[in-house]
Amino acid sequence: MEDSRTENTYLIMPKHINGYGRLFGGILMQWIDEVAGTVARRHAGSIVTTACVDNLNFKAGAYLGNTVVLIGKMTYVGRTSMEVRVDTYVEDMDGTRRIINRAYEVLVAIDQNDNKLEVPGLAVETESEKAEWIGGEKRYALRKQRRKEGY
Repeated sequence: MEDSRTENTYLIMPKHINGYGRLFGGILMQWIDEVAGTVARRHAGSIVTTACVDNLNFKAGAYLGNTVVLIGKMTYVGRTSMEVRVDTYVEDMDGTRRIINRAYEVLVAIDQNDNKLEVPGLAVETESEKAEWIGGEKRYALRKQRRKEGY
């Protein structure tokens, strides 16, 4: 899992701010999707597409001039789909990071004709990685149940 780790950094500029003086949520969602897509593309070695945003929790705001760091990593893989966790932090001048968002996205590997492709397995080594994998299995089962219920 750790090999999939991808980090992007952004400086919040006026174009990123909403009417309330905070980072616009839609901008952050775009950045999350970009990081998740990079993680999944590297893992699959193919084109990927976002299937769903499974969970997106805004914990705190970010403001003009803040440095925002997004860290994505693979948490679970199925036959053709991959779950990626993206944590977003505000980084202070001294390097201290405070989490402001956590998101889980599911992406699917596809070929040039939009046919699903099988993805490689995922090496799960540490206890925290095992816990993340178990969480991924649970989220997968919940997504499957929601589809059956028409969501």
